[in-house]
Amino acid sequence: MEGALIARDRVGVQDFVLLDSHTSETAFLNNLRKRYQENLIYTYIGTLLVSVNPYKELDIYTVTQMQLYRGVNFFELPPHLYAIADNAYRVMCSEYNNHFILISGESGAGKTEASKKILQYYAVTCPTTEQLQIVRDRLLLSNPVLEAFGNAKTLRNDNSSRFGKYMDIQFDFKGEPVGGHILSYLIEKSRVVHQNHGERNFHIFYQLLEGGDKDLLCWLGLERNPQKYAYLIQGRCAKVFSINDKNDWKIVRKAFSIIDFSEKDIEHLFGIVASVLHLGNIQFEEDSNGHAIIRDGTQIKWISKLLGVHLSILQEALTHRKIEARSEEVLSPLNVDLAFYARDAVAKAIYGRTFTWLVNKINGSLANKVGFFSSDSTRKTVIGLLDIYGFEVLDTNSFEQFCINYCNEKLQQLLIEMTLKAEQEEYELEGIEWEPIPYFNNKIICDLVEQKHKGIISILDEECLRPGEATDLSFLEKLEEKVGDHAHFVTRKLADQKTRKSIDWVDFRLLHYAGEVTYCAVGSFSLTLFQVLCNSKNGIIRDCFLLSELDNRRRPETVATQFKNSLMSLIEILMSKEPSYVRCIKPNENKEPGKFDDYLIRHQVKYLGLMEHLRVRRAGFAYRRKYELFLQRYKSLCPATWPHWHGPAAEGVERLIKHIGYKPEEYKLGRTKIFIRFPKTLFATEDAFEFRKHLLGMVPVPFMYRLISGAWACWRGALARKEAKKRTWAVQIIRKFINGFINRKKPLCPENMEFVQLVQYNYLMKLRDHVPKNVLDKSWLQPPSILEETSELLQKICIRSLVRKYCRGVTAERKVQLQQKVVASAIFRGKKEGYLQSINQPFMDTRLKNDVNPKVLQLIHGEKIKYVTPVIKYDRNGFKARDRLLVLTQSSAYVVEMAKIKQKIDYATLKGNGGSQCGTSLSASDGDVILQCEHIFETVTKFCMLANKQNLVKVVQGSLQFRIGSGKEGTMVFTVGQEPQVFKAKNGQLTVVRPHLNTGNMTCAFSF
Repeated sequence: MEGALIARDRVGVQDFVLLDSHTSETAFLNNLRKRYQENLIYTYIGTLLVSVNPYKELDIYTVTQMQLYRGVNFFELPPHLYAIADNAYRVMCSEYNNHFILISGESGAGKTEASKKILQYYAVTCPTTEQLQIVRDRLLLSNPVLEAFGNAKTLRNDNSSRFGKYMDIQFDFKGEPVGGHILSYLIEKSRVVHQNHGERNFHIFYQLLEGGDKDLLCWLGLERNPQKYAYLIQGRCAKVFSINDKNDWKIVRKAFSIIDFSEKDIEHLFGIVASVLHLGNIQFEEDSNGHAIIRDGTQIKWISKLLGVHLSILQEALTHRKIEARSEEVLSPLNVDLAFYARDAVAKAIYGRTFTWLVNKINGSLANKVGFFSSDSTRKTVIGLLDIYGFEVLDTNSFEQFCINYCNEKLQQLLIEMTLKAEQEEYELEGIEWEPIPYFNNKIICDLVEQKHKGIISILDEECLRPGEATDLSFLEKLEEKVGDHAHFVTRKLADQKTRKSIDWVDFRLLHYAGEVTYCAVGSFSLTLFQVLCNSKNGIIRDCFLLSELDNRRRPETVATQFKNSLMSLIEILMSKEPSYVRCIKPNENKEPGKFDDYLIRHQVKYLGLMEHLRVRRAGFAYRRKYELFLQRYKSLCPATWPHWHGPAAEGVERLIKHIGYKPEEYKLGRTKIFIRFPKTLFATEDAFEFRKHLLGMVPVPFMYRLISGAWACWRGALARKEAKKRTWAVQIIRKFINGFINRKKPLCPENMEFVQLVQYNYLMKLRDHVPKNVLDKSWLQPPSILEETSELLQKICIRSLVRKYCRGVTAERKVQLQQKVVASAIFRGKKEGYLQSINQPFMDTRLKNDVNPKVLQLIHGEKIKYVTPVIKYDRNGFKARDRLLVLTQSSAYVVEMAKIKQKIDYATLKGNGGSQCGTSLSASDGDVILQCEHIFETVTKFCMLANKQNLVKVVQGSLQFRIGSGKEGTMVFTVGQEPQVFKAKNGQLTVVRPHLNTGNMTCAFSF
């Protein structure tokens, strides 16, 4: 950094702390402008990084640049985002503590890009393995998914984050990234239903329409044209040339597969996205009573299908509201205006909760699951990335701007407190007296917003909960009553004559640390809670709208209270970590490279609190360096320290500064560092160093020639000696290993020890790349003779580990399937044709497309149904075919016709069963029942398992006998023919004909 001070007049200083006029905002902007015009977009304020968006590609993010900043002292190279990332990583690894990097700024200032660059830096520079690469891919690809669902085009930015994001990157004790976790804050749900002119809805809607294939859009009931959807055209810019929705769709689809989303998850997720678009197209009209009715039922039918919600319930939710009166619930019809409001509220609730589900799903994918060799007991550290909205002042500042600015107040308070704390700790560590630093403590503003019972949020909660009708004006009156005497709160009623003109009757003004902001109280809160979708068949909606919410009679928290609580949790997380800060600045509104808008940047410098931070950082000493580094750079300025100083570095620095002529008020000497108070002192030292370098270079030519010749001769001699030593070492090593090879079969001894160790190492390294990947892989690398016993032991350990991993991965459903397949194998394997073809076909719990008739459920007295399948029953006399259902419960089997139970068979009455190549016979005490069933292996297996009589099944060939009742018997004959059929032969026997080519799914018969 010191070397760059020579060009300070042209490119400014790399650290604002070195500004002579550190209290001058003009000097601050001039320095920023100089650097920006030279494409130097990064500048420090101590350890805080100020970043100006260049609006063009710069060649400063290459892998070479990443390697350049890797493991380098923080101030050794020019300011860069990579320096911030590397410093946090190195300190985390060396001190085993947690860090966070806070990235803030206006929309369009480059916050999201900065967080991406930091993630890419860790992905390239951190140590890795094949398993860890999966974690890195998921960390990187979680960004496109979150951007698709949480980012949108605004007037200021084509890819503006409309939510706050905190991501923890988890590292193990070796510094390898092993997982991650994301927290999201205050997604802008209002954008789902309304966009300002020149803005768009969230990216995912346009990506789906532009990039989704024809079959997907057909299944979702969508058309490719975004102009067809009311929620997408309000900003009048559905198509944007700078955004490639089709290409972004491909990236998101790829990310879904890598982040471990199942096809069912993706299907449900896109169903929700499509249902939001259909909701926006629902139109209402008045009936004869003035009540709202849905004009066209097409859209709501699609929503009912996609969300798995009953059509009539959905219609009722959109056109009625539920009123609770004591123990009764009354449905009250809505007028058209309220119906539109209800529609939009449902759309916002669905999208908001789905986004929360999406974040949780990604967190499940990023959780630390690095193989079975990892241990949860090992020490883990984290680096957090906080990409949060900056301070906002718009023409009309709504509730969302209130929350955003409150968040910035808390973060500014945290920044100043942690900066002061770090300064004080360094002073105490170095043994330098701490001088209290005056600064603006914005705790008074934070208390105004969040204080219990007295703060603005508490007053808002009271208004929401009080009986009677709460309005925006009643809320404003309550604010004037409770906090009207606060120095940082003003309304039109409380303002003086001059200020009153700029405040409307429904506005209130807060004096933030960054300036005054006027907020509109209209629409600050909503008293309606939508709990319609708890019974949805869409898995995501069912997870988002829990039935337990319906049973909870407590009034839900307001959005403001929820945000306050989540912000408090975030502050607690940040307070437990070491901080780094990145402040992003937008140089102009038009996204033009090279344009520096002084007014806009001055506005941001103020709102980001940069001057306040600089003042706190400069209140003590402008420059501090380790003694060793300071002495190494400037030792040529003092004869006593040049060319070599042989004593302690602290004494050398003390001798050096006395020779230069530092005054006592210009510096302090700590335990390990020198502290210089004024930048001009450092500048004078650096100028003297530059002059001294020129003097050292002016040496007589003959003397220089002799000096270079002598140095070159010494260097050649040193190289020759080094080469000879290397050859000697090589000869010794070769002899040692030849001797080891000759004695390799002897017991371990000094002659063969290193050779044996080399063989062992090489074998284990090769084995590492050839370890079996699953339990069916029986291959194993052939070991050398001296490692056969070790190899056998390793193979056993590996197989046990693979089996353990496989067993842990078997789900409960899969386990049940395997148990059923084992029973089926015991019954049919080698005895019945078609069995082998049936192995890969999973057994089902039901073969019905619809549910069992409710009357049947009443007749079986609530017994839990284990299996249902359609069958054809043949009468015992005449063998007439009748369609029936076979219903199996835990204790009995039922033959059912429509809503009637035709026959009940208790498992205890079964006496035995037999079968042939085409069918089986099971005998009960009151005669046998003859049924034809399509899924013979599945049905018999489930029947045997429920009856617990697997050993009674016997497979026979040709024919089987069955009892008609009253001591009479019949015969069932199995033959082969052209087509499958079942009929009564002339001799009175029941004949079953199967085709020549049998399959495991052919129609067979069996009897009870």
